Amino acid sequence: MHDRIIPYLERAELYHLARLNSQWFWLDEPLVSAFVERWRPETHTFHMPFGECTVTLQDVAFQLGLPVDGEAVSGCLGEFEKYMEGGRPAWEWFEDLFGERPPPNKVKHMTVHFTWFHERFRVLPPDASEETVRIYARAYIMMLLSTQLFGDKSANRVHIRWLPFVANLDDMGRYSWGSAALAWLYRCMCRVANMNVTNLAGPLQLLQSWIFWRFPSLRPAGFEVFSFPLASRIYTCCCNV
Repeated sequence: MHDRIIPYLERAELYHLARLNSQWFWLDEPLVSAFVERWRPETHTFHMPFGECTVTLQDVAFQLGLPVDGEAVSGCLGEFEKYMEGGRPAWEWFEDLFGERPPPNKVKHMTVHFTWFHERFRVLPPDASEETVRIYARAYIMMLLSTQLFGDKSANRVHIRWLPFVANLDDMGRYSWGSAALAWLYRCMCRVANMNVTNLAGPLQLLQSWIFWRFPSLRPAGFEVFSFPLASRIYTCCCNV
């Protein structure tokens, strides 16, 4: 994450998430799976021996620093390319925004393999123009959204459904990314609660951080010191009241 990209992340209200991503913790799959087994799709809550509990918008805002107010993050996930810029072909728009198209072997339907984004936009040239910085910021945000907030079971694909959002970087902050992330977590949890679904997907780091904050005995030592200053301050104040 280059310093010149940070202002775009701040305007998009995604900087805190990006900062956490650069210092992210490992995913404890057995721990997360144990909570998934207690998820009930009928109520969108975890059924625990002491009662019910769930992840809320407050948790999303405090732990990931995402906005929970603003316009809804919406769009057609199927044939969405028909609705882009009055029906303009999506890959033409992709080329305009990123300066090139990925090779055919890196494309599957409407997704691009994560490795292409990572290899192509990993290091910002020291003499990059402002337009080049915007391109790299778009690529970083596309990867962030597709892997940390709205990942699917493949875990290695970047969906180009985010093109309408990254096309206008200055307007991204007006969207309620926190609400969308929570809705996606609920959807993924309900799907994995089905006995025929075996792979976990979705913003699992959000679920695990919620587990660590709401069940302190399960969190690793020093978890809250560096990564979650806002949540640490808020939750500590709530506990002291």
